[in-house]
Amino acid sequence: MVKLSDSFKRYSKKPVANEIQTAYEINLAEHGLTREQVIATERKLAKFANTMDSVVRIPFTQQGLGADAALSTIPLAGDIAGLILTSYAFILGRQLGVPASKMTPAVQLALVDTVVGIVPGIGTLLDIFIRPSRKTLTIVHQHLQDEYGITETTHLDRPFLHQSLEDKQRQSAIWRNPIVAWIYLHIPDILGLIIILLVVLGLWTMIKWLIGLFS
Repeated sequence: MVKLSDSFKRYSKKPVANEIQTAYEINLAEHGLTREQVIATERKLAKFANTMDSVVRIPFTQQGLGADAALSTIPLAGDIAGLILTSYAFILGRQLGVPASKMTPAVQLALVDTVVGIVPGIGTLLDIFIRPSRKTLTIVHQHLQDEYGITETTHLDRPFLHQSLEDKQRQSAIWRNPIVAWIYLHIPDILGLIIILLVVLGLWTMIKWLIGLFS
């Protein structure tokens, strides 16, 4: 009986999986999209989010500085320009079929970012943590996962390098090796970590030299 039950469960999963996959395909068709188009547009959004919020970032994290923080150093005009640019992220989200109601938290965050950014100094500092474009990307990706079954994230973490890697993978099989691909996508993180270690080592050496000089 146990074996028959296990066998039934195993075979009953296939129709359910097929139904879910069909539902994803129907959702894509309703919006006139293909899976490839969705990934390409989401990668475009990831490129924009990285540019706005994390061009320079802490290695192996998404936290950093981008164009939005740089613009906030220009009183009022820079914050308004940042808000206008951020609206591009909302447009891309709508192109992917994300309802406007789902985008509301990101829109609210963008407005808060604009208001807070007007405050000199403090506004620029808070811009590091208030990241409406990154919030939009998170909302969009969750929607794509729920509605289209797209769970991949490699095109989001390093979108510029991911596109370059795709081109290389078409030319040579070596780039399709998971280890090689991972190293290529994380070159900026690896270099950043090396630089941080060198800076820390340099500071430690200087401190030891100063202690020896004045002792």
